[in-house]
Parts: sequence; C-alpha cells; structure tokens
Amino acid sequence: MSKIALVDDDRNILTSVSMTLEAEGFEVETYNDGQQAFDAFNKKLPDMAVLDIKMPRMDGMDLLQRLRQKTSIPVIFLTSKDDEIDEVLGLRMGADDYVKKPFSQRLLVERIRALLRRQDAVSGEIVGDTEETKVIERGELRMDPLRHAVTWKGKDVALTVTEFLLLQALAQRPGFVKSRDQLMDVAYDDQVYVDDRTIDSHIKRLRKKLRMVDAEFSAIETLYGIGYRYNEE
Repeated sequence: MSKIALVDDDRNILTSVSMTLEAEGFEVETYNDGQQAFDAFNKKLPDMAVLDIKMPRMDGMDLLQRLRQKTSIPVIFLTSKDDEIDEVLGLRMGADDYVKKPFSQRLLVERIRALLRRQDAVSGEIVGDTEETKVIERGELRMDPLRHAVTWKGKDVALTVTEFLLLQALAQRPGFVKSRDQLMDVAYDDQVYVDDRTIDSHIKRLRKKLRMVDAEFSAIETLYGIGYRYNEE
C-alpha cells in the first residue's frame, strides 16, 4: 500500500481528498502546513507528496526545496488558476506535476497512480529485460533505469522520475525527433491531459541539471514547432 502525504491548509481539501485516496487503496497522511509535514518527513518519508503551494509557516516551494536535498520522491503541486509563475518555478525546482484548483479528484488519482508506476519502474521494482530497463550509453551519457542513475562525463546527475523518462525516451533513439505529444505519452498516463508548456518546462529543467555538471551540454536539441531530439556527442 503506497503512502501519500497530503499537505494543504484547507481542511476541506484534506478531508475530501484523503477520503477519495483511501477509497482507492492508498494510505494517507495529512498535514496542515509545510513545517508540520517536513518534521514528519524527517522521521519517515512517504511514497509521494501532494503539496499546496501557498501555506503558512513553510510554503510548498520551501518544502519542495528541502525535500529535493534528500529525496527524489514524486511531488505534485496543487495550484490556484492564477499561479502560472509558481507552476513553472515549481517544475524547475523539481516538482513532477501540478494540478490546478478546483480540480477533479479522479484526475488527481490518475496522476498519482501514473507517477507511482514510473517510480516503481525506475527503482527496479518492475523488472524485465526490455528497452526500458537496459543501460543506455550515448557518448558522455550513461543511464541505468533499474538504479535510476544518470551520469554525464562521469558525474552524477539527480533527476526526478519524469525527467528521467523524458531523457530516456530521447536518448534511446539519437537523431530521431520526438514530438511533444510523444513525450507526453512517455511522461503521463493516457487519461491525463497536460499542455505543451508542461513538457517544455521539464525539458528546460532537464537541460539545466545537465549544464550544472557541464556548462557546454547541448545534446538535447529543440526543433521549434516540432519537438526535441537527442544528438549523440
């Protein structure tokens, strides 16, 4: 049974969403603010966290930043419809996805399930001799899906589940273009709608992380109006 941490200062959301998730078979822990959640996470991490952005004591951004210093567990942000800047910033900081308030609880459940499946796949709990589990070596890039490990020029690169899957999809076929729609299929469940901006934000964050270990990194090429491709270096 996967444990989901739900962090929001709106008690109505905590109550209704936790009831829905428990009915779907999840174990749920609820927290009223970021500091309360962070204190609990220091004792034991959940399998996934769903965070509101605007909260007292410690907001979702601060909590995410502290989480990413110690773990790559999937994180979904809950945002208001006017929080476009916060959404993009959150994705760049390491959130895996965001859901706008007011939201469909069914949609949230589907996104949680999709991210947990990917977490299982890259952590090796789903094992099989497939293209998705083979070690990939492309020039200076090395990816080990079963260990969720990535190195560039021998240096470790810490990626979230979504970032890993996008880079894997591009690196599996160097020189071939992947459209945004194809990348959405890789990163998100078919029942979950996301727009182009979400994929673009993930790619920007992926490039930024790789440039932190190599300022000259340029293997992921943008083809404007078409998509992205990986150029082996």
